[in-house]
Amino acid sequence: METQGLNLFIVDDNKSMVAVLKTYLSNKFGVSVNISTFYDGESCLEKVNKQTHIVILDYFLNGRNGLEILKSIKALNPKTEVIMLSSNEDIALAVEIFREGATDYVVKGPSSWKKVTKLVNKIITEPIRAMVREFGISKFMAIFFLTFIAMGAVVFYALQMIP
Repeated sequence: METQGLNLFIVDDNKSMVAVLKTYLSNKFGVSVNISTFYDGESCLEKVNKQTHIVILDYFLNGRNGLEILKSIKALNPKTEVIMLSSNEDIALAVEIFREGATDYVVKGPSSWKKVTKLVNKIITEPIRAMVREFGISKFMAIFFLTFIAMGAVVFYALQMIP
C-alpha cells in the first residue's frame, strides 16, 4: 500500500529550471512529497484542489502573472501554501503578494533553492511544532503520536479494502 505524501506543485515557464528544482526537491524530501510540474498558471489551476498543499510559483509567467495565479489558487483552496519564487526584487510587489496570502517571497539567486527547501521543510513539520506549542509535549512525543495516528489511518484504510 502506498502512503500519501504532501502534494507540491512547481509552476514556472522555464522548463530546465523546473526540471532541476524538481530533482533537487525530490532528492531532499523523497517520497514524503509528490511533485507535479506546470509551465503555465492555467494548467496548474486546472489541478489545484483540496489536496494541493504547496505551490512554488514564478511571478513572470506566459499569460496571467503569478499574482493573478496566487489569487486564483487561494480562491480554490485557501489552505494551500504558496511560495512565490521570482527574479523581481520590487518590495511593493512582495508586500502585495503577502497581502494576497503567499506564505513567502523568495528572490531567485544562488541561495534561493536552499531558502525554498527550508520553507517546504517548515510547512511539512508544522504539525509537529503545533503539537509541541499547543500541548507542551516534546518534539519526539509529537513525532511518535503523529506516526501512530498515520499508521492507524493506514491500517484502518487497509481493513476497509478487505472484502
